[in-house]
Amino acid sequence: MGLLTKGTPLSWEETVPFLDFIKKHGIAQFINLYHRLKGREGDQLRWGDEIEYTIVKFDHEHKKVRASLRAEELLDRLIAGEEVNNLVGTANKFLWRPEFAAYMVEGTPGVPYGGLLACFNVVEANMMERRVEVQKLLKKDESILSISFPSIGSRDFTFPAHNTTPHDENSVGRSIFFPDDVIFGGHPRFKNLVKNIRGRRGEKVAINVPIFKDKNTPSPFIEDLSTYGDAADFSAAKPDHIYMDHMGFGMGCCCLQVTFQATNVNEARWLYDQLTPITPVLLALSAATPIFRSYLADVDSRWDIISASVDDRTLGERGLAPLTTPAKYKIEKSRYDTTDCYLYPCSAKYNDVPLQMDDSIYAQLIEGGIDEHLSKHIAHMFIRDPLQVFRERIEQDDTKSSEHFETIQSSNWMNMRFKPPPPDAPEIGWRVEFRPTEVQLTDFENAAYCCFVVLLTRVIISFRMTYLLPITMVNENMKRAQKRDAVLNQKFHFRKGLSTCKSSPEGGIGQCDGESNGDIAEMTIKEIICGNGSDFPGLTSLIRQYLDSADVDVDTRCTISQYLSFIEKRASGQISTLAHWVRDFVDKHPAYKHDSSVPDEAIYDLLKKMNDISNGRDHCPNLLGSYRSRTDNLIPSAVRRAEEALVMMQKKRPH
Repeated sequence: MGLLTKGTPLSWEETVPFLDFIKKHGIAQFINLYHRLKGREGDQLRWGDEIEYTIVKFDHEHKKVRASLRAEELLDRLIAGEEVNNLVGTANKFLWRPEFAAYMVEGTPGVPYGGLLACFNVVEANMMERRVEVQKLLKKDESILSISFPSIGSRDFTFPAHNTTPHDENSVGRSIFFPDDVIFGGHPRFKNLVKNIRGRRGEKVAINVPIFKDKNTPSPFIEDLSTYGDAADFSAAKPDHIYMDHMGFGMGCCCLQVTFQATNVNEARWLYDQLTPITPVLLALSAATPIFRSYLADVDSRWDIISASVDDRTLGERGLAPLTTPAKYKIEKSRYDTTDCYLYPCSAKYNDVPLQMDDSIYAQLIEGGIDEHLSKHIAHMFIRDPLQVFRERIEQDDTKSSEHFETIQSSNWMNMRFKPPPPDAPEIGWRVEFRPTEVQLTDFENAAYCCFVVLLTRVIISFRMTYLLPITMVNENMKRAQKRDAVLNQKFHFRKGLSTCKSSPEGGIGQCDGESNGDIAEMTIKEIICGNGSDFPGLTSLIRQYLDSADVDVDTRCTISQYLSFIEKRASGQISTLAHWVRDFVDKHPAYKHDSSVPDEAIYDLLKKMNDISNGRDHCPNLLGSYRSRTDNLIPSAVRRAEEALVMMQKKRPH
């Protein structure tokens, strides 16, 4: 959830006088950091995943399930265990951190996975152990699920229940659906973000998601919201849409993210670009969120909902009124959206979206010795204002800190993120974060998607593959990826042949090839993943070719083969996305009246079924096919053998 600095948070009104100061010093911090670490070379692939979980409580008597607001209590115990391990010198298997809502926790591996292919054997095992670690602390009828809770904002959706306070001047969100008490209270960042987004925007956020029109859904669909508040409280609601009015409807959803380390800064920039066109493919493949506020939506993912939930643009920046101070530009997108530009020099010809940039920031970067393309990326990010400033942290040493830079960088939530090394962590290099993937119900699925993305980075680097598209096409693909059953029904702009990039990050960034847009066609997800039968073999085929060229033991090959086969079957529609499976479950539930409103009983039965599947008590072929986990909670012999072989090889090298 970004930077978790502690201190006294400033309100938006208190922050405004410091905006230019923070931006100027944030850029100075980046310039210092970049020049200090731009020559860092030879870092090995290290990577890790982040999974966000929802804690739920089942009310079996009334057949209702609620989000359990025990995250802070659980995190206190989980993090205390980490601290004990640190004191006694025991390695942590996992790390736990807070997330936006008081019913959410975020888990990561305790240390990053290494570059050995055999490490793919332990990813799922680590995820399984993480889940068990939390389950040990749960009360009767509680469970932990890697899902976005489908009833966020519906009546009585939390345990314990809390009331909304839309007319209370001290309310941070003023929502008619999402109480302030549901925001995680253990860190000031979260409530302050809600309050400052609303303060900067000049009104609370407005989220309108198209309703799924079932056979009994009224047309137009106009929800009676009068029991939630006054007419002014929901004046932004649109006909035929599900209305939501709080950051929690987006940031209260769960996701799956993967961060990996590059060899150097140039490789990180190049991978950022090459993976950007892949992000819509994974969004469509992982579609998992078809229900919002207990209504079936006509979309399958949370992406645009989160985008709207943190949209702090003023009326002027949205083009709805004249610009007023401190706003300077009409801004086309929310600060949570798709990236607007590539970073690597030879990718620049595909940057066909006009960039709004802070000219003074751009000049500061150029004068500071940052090249044109990276300067544009940073200057474009810095049209956004800092939303989280701590009174004690305003004055900083720009040669030692990157906090002012990160307060803006970490609140530009894009589908990809370019991450400089922290100034105080010499073991961490230049990294790239892959951010669009929807979290999956089971550890097998989450491991499959993580391993797929990481293997794709190895294909890109080894074969010098390029998947670049004009940024406008990536934007269009992201919109298509959210549509209902996009994996089956949509086509996506993609490179139809095997294109390679002649400009090698290892050899510098001055030479570029001359690809054309004529290599781009519209393809289905199945064609992108499995091949089109002619000039494009498919991403999984390229991964298998890479594995054929590598020294892969039998155990590892079997593990990866299961993951790739699973992804191919999901891409082809032989097994369902979670979103499709959920829709089918609701459609067949006896309590559902085919009016788009999902009753408590249906959601209760849905989450009971999900809980049984995620804990291995039930197997669902429609969702998972016939695949069964082969992972082990101990380090597999394959990893040990690979580590021993690496040590022996290093010993044989001449010194």
